[in-house]
Amino acid sequence: MVVILVLLTFGLFLGIDYVRSRKQIQEQPVLATRETAPRIVPALVAGFQVPENLRYHAGHTWALSESRDLVRVGLDDFASKLVGKMESIALPQRGRWIRQGQKIWTIFRDGKSVDMVSPIEGTVSDINEAVMKNPELAKKDPYGEGWLVTVQAPDTKTNLRNLLGGMLARVWMEESAARLRSRLPMAMAPVMAQDGGVAVDDPTENLPDQDWAEITKEFFLS
Repeated sequence: MVVILVLLTFGLFLGIDYVRSRKQIQEQPVLATRETAPRIVPALVAGFQVPENLRYHAGHTWALSESRDLVRVGLDDFASKLVGKMESIALPQRGRWIRQGQKIWTIFRDGKSVDMVSPIEGTVSDINEAVMKNPELAKKDPYGEGWLVTVQAPDTKTNLRNLLGGMLARVWMEESAARLRSRLPMAMAPVMAQDGGVAVDDPTENLPDQDWAEITKEFFLS
């Protein structure tokens, strides 16, 4: 039931986004390379970083258009903190076709695992070997050195329209943080930065394994 409500809310956000922007849709800025891309300071929403140059899937993954059909993908700051300590990440093989909203990688922690879904559809063109060797990169710098895969997306423009950005992304992150606070025991809820600070890492560290699995699957829509 919770997943259905989340999906309905996500659909409502997309509907509002379409009505607001259907007369002035613009493609994401094209970046020649990651090295030449301008440094954008992420907005802080409910304690979590939400860079304004990205588009977000409701399952807490992000997409960045780097050229007409190349998209860089990773997990967002909310996901990196919710997962906690990452033992390893299983990334898809190069050349694999992935669909928007379907499983793209699996994160392992303390003998448990959780899947995350792709924000984009296309063929995996590259994977971040550095993250394979050091999964903590995805936790420490999820929008930079911790990116996970790049995808050749033949219909990038349509895919990006299905994602959240701008004001809608901020509202969605506020709602995600509020839901997570409601799922945590009262003694742990203060770590969620209600005072405008940065949310701490691994707010679910002391939860029983079953609760961790349920919470991560709920938020990652997996």
